[in-house]
Amino acid sequence: GLGLAACQRGLSVGFTTAAALVSEMMEARDERRLLRFQKQMAGYKLLIIDELGFVPLSKTGAELLFELISQRYERGSTLITSNLPFDEWTEIFGSERLTGALLDRLTHHVSILEMNGDSYRLAQSRARKASRTS
Repeated sequence: GLGLAACQRGLSVGFTTAAALVSEMMEARDERRLLRFQKQMAGYKLLIIDELGFVPLSKTGAELLFELISQRYERGSTLITSNLPFDEWTEIFGSERLTGALLDRLTHHVSILEMNGDSYRLAQSRARKASRTS
């Protein structure tokens, strides 16, 4: 995918799930190393955050994620995957104001790829199964 292509071109790429990222940021905040962690995340040319919305975020988690995305705004590329349409993101972040500000940053200078249909993992699994039976 895009992350692999970026790596092959020599770009620094970070990959994490939204839940793991928020958990790491909260832990870093509690251990007074949040600034260092944020600088590490800012250093990636491409940061891929997978599965946003799969696990609900606490108010603090949502604020930390917003802060990270704001820090990366116009400084580095951020790719976010989610199964939820934008109009359901308020449920993830718990605040219309925070969600609006986040979407304002995320949808500026972007390409939005909306993919509908079967999961690519499911399609690959079906293809493997079909090749074994033929």
